[in-house]
Amino acid sequence: MKNVIISLSVVITLLASCSPSTEKKVDKVASTDVQTTPVSTFGPEKNDKSKSEIPGELSELVPIDLLNSKSTNVYEKYGIEFSGNCYSCDLTSLSITKNTILWTNVCDDKDTFEIRDFSFSNEGNKTILKTPERTYIVTQIDKAPVYEVVVEGQKLELSNKRISRYFTTKKALPLFKEHDCGDFEG
Repeated sequence: MKNVIISLSVVITLLASCSPSTEKKVDKVASTDVQTTPVSTFGPEKNDKSKSEIPGELSELVPIDLLNSKSTNVYEKYGIEFSGNCYSCDLTSLSITKNTILWTNVCDDKDTFEIRDFSFSNEGNKTILKTPERTYIVTQIDKAPVYEVVVEGQKLELSNKRISRYFTTKKALPLFKEHDCGDFEG
């Protein structure tokens, strides 16, 4: 009988301590905290992080071309463009850092075009760079890595520097199919 009385006392004490009005007050306070805290502390951090970092692999991009669109092997599908590297020597490499966009002739590293006034953002596999005249969209289209570069807005006039549609990192370039320049100096 003693056990029954003690058990009943414990149950009554627990029920008495859990009043519905106390729970409602706690829920209202908790829900207010949950709604305001994440908005003020976590929202802007995500945006700042995506805006503050340009992927490091974009600092040394070299031009490649679509050689065999039917190939399933990315290293045979894309490769070094013969005419731009060997004959006319007019292709441009691309370097994107936090402060500059730099277009450089592949055959003359002193022949450059630099852009300093731009903003950027990252959206998934895309890095979007904006200047007052143009928007540059750099999209990683394959993990190999292969990047597609699209320039929107005013036409970009570069002397002796032709922009390729596709780029890869300097480090990955030897993995792609190469054309022999033969007697050319490229």
